[in-house]
Amino acid sequence: MSPLPPNSRTARPPLGVGMVGHSFMGRVHSHAWRSVNAFFDLPLQVDLRVVAGRDAARVGAAADRLGWAESTTDWRELLDRDDIALIDICTQGSVHAEIAVAALEAGKHVLCEKPLANTPAEAEAMARAAADAAERGVLAMVGFNYRRVPALSLARALVAEGRIGTVRHVRARYLQDWIVDPEHPLVWRLVREQAGSGALGDIGAHIIDLAEFLTGDHITGVSAITETFIHKRPLGTAQSGIGAQVADTPSDAEAAAPDASAAGIGTVTVDDAAIFLARTSGGALATFEATRFATGRKNALSIELNGSRGSVAFDFEAMNDLWFHDLDEPAATSGFRRITVTEPTHPYTGAWWPPGHGLGYEHSFTHQARDLIDAIANGTTPRPSFEDGLRVQRVLAAVEASATDNSRWTPVEV
Repeated sequence: MSPLPPNSRTARPPLGVGMVGHSFMGRVHSHAWRSVNAFFDLPLQVDLRVVAGRDAARVGAAADRLGWAESTTDWRELLDRDDIALIDICTQGSVHAEIAVAALEAGKHVLCEKPLANTPAEAEAMARAAADAAERGVLAMVGFNYRRVPALSLARALVAEGRIGTVRHVRARYLQDWIVDPEHPLVWRLVREQAGSGALGDIGAHIIDLAEFLTGDHITGVSAITETFIHKRPLGTAQSGIGAQVADTPSDAEAAAPDASAAGIGTVTVDDAAIFLARTSGGALATFEATRFATGRKNALSIELNGSRGSVAFDFEAMNDLWFHDLDEPAATSGFRRITVTEPTHPYTGAWWPPGHGLGYEHSFTHQARDLIDAIANGTTPRPSFEDGLRVQRVLAAVEASATDNSRWTPVEV
């Protein structure tokens, strides 16, 4: 993208953004919208117009803190605003479909957090709405932010260039521990009606998408087991951890924690951990593990691809590094070597700091915003698309079906 001439910032057409939800993901997305034009020369200037939440005081305070011009307790107001062109959905999955479909039908571009929906049926409706909207020039993208980590973008480029040859193995893990304590409250992420599933959909969706993104192939079948280690938890508000971020969906349909007793105890209705084997359309064997019970692991995402000519390996706990092995190198000096992905020629990094000055988690969301703005300005299909999100949703459904049927091999719906 060529540099803009001096003082061109004021000449850029505005892209009015309205955001629904303002907790964990809402805060991260707000940071991305605020910073993207400061670091990337883009054809549109982001305008943070309105943030929606269900509590007037809390959403008003969030607007002031996060940089939004206005706040509202009714997300539907965003659909009628001519100064809003894009709706950013940062809510729990139970209302993704309702908001996204309504926004697309109203002619608004949509960015929706992952997983796309709580069920394949909802995701299919969203994908249909996105396809219809695309015919009118209205675009939709699902927010799998890890695709925009520079090291993982570089890994995709190496695989696409054939540098590791035919992919034969994929092994992916996403490990957290924020609900190891049995006294951790029954927050919305532990309730199926709101979250859709547990570790499987929340963090497993990320590594499913990454496996398909990096290989360029699709998961065709799975054999899975899932487990809920703690079935009863106290009702209340978490004080720390991911679950401490309460849901900010402005919807009267939010489900309450089921099976609440007078003693303030509720039932966990999602999985705590999921492990599954898979095959890809390219013939690779794959293993996946997603758990919230890996004691000591806070946000440990790792993925490795082994091919006929080499391998790539990534660990988010050292997110600026990519490990690469080239089988064609002489045996005396071959082996995995670390690539520090901070050079100006690496994906995204040239817009930031000098080489060796690493990036963080939040930068992946800024890169996501950058790519979506570029797609909107140029009328190109943003990726991952709602169709990509639907494919992940079908893998999640196949995993759950396999786990409830004694780990039976289960094809993924095409």
